[in-house]
Amino acid sequence: MIRLIGAIFLSLAVAGAGNADEAAMSALKAGGHVLMVRHGLTTPGSGDPLGFKLEDCKTQRNLIEEGREESRKLGRLLRARGVKIDRVLSSEWCRCIETAELIGAYTVEKESALNNLYGRPQNRERQVREMRALIAAWKGPGNLLLSTHGANMGALIQINPATAHGVVLKPSPETSEGLRVVGRMSPEG
Repeated sequence: MIRLIGAIFLSLAVAGAGNADEAAMSALKAGGHVLMVRHGLTTPGSGDPLGFKLEDCKTQRNLIEEGREESRKLGRLLRARGVKIDRVLSSEWCRCIETAELIGAYTVEKESALNNLYGRPQNRERQVREMRALIAAWKGPGNLLLSTHGANMGALIQINPATAHGVVLKPSPETSEGLRVVGRMSPEG
């Protein structure tokens, strides 16, 4: 019975979390939080073509115009709501870098801990540990933006949001997870 009640509450929370909830936006406005974003919409498929190269965007699945607009829209929302981003880290995949660049005029730093886990289960434990450490160490005063993949978000926080959607995290170095989920947001606001 307790599991059933928990599952009902979880499904209601997930179903109602499509747009920016007020807790997420308030946390970002206060600073000192982490916004983890899934890259924008890409060409159809999953994973990347055989033989893709990180240093050659033409060999990867990349953002399509709709994904670019989703990313720009998320950036406009953050600016309109007065959210300050102090640092941006991105997966080395071109679609994540482009998403981060389109969200705002920030210097985007590549971070291998955010690289795609899809089809790479051997990297999961190490990368989850590294992502937790990155998040737990963030102190602000502004926010940290992480541009990554749905598989990474699923592995870290068991949330695999829609494209260009984000999850706001509170660094919690005192916990074993190193973070706490505050809320969710979408480009629609």
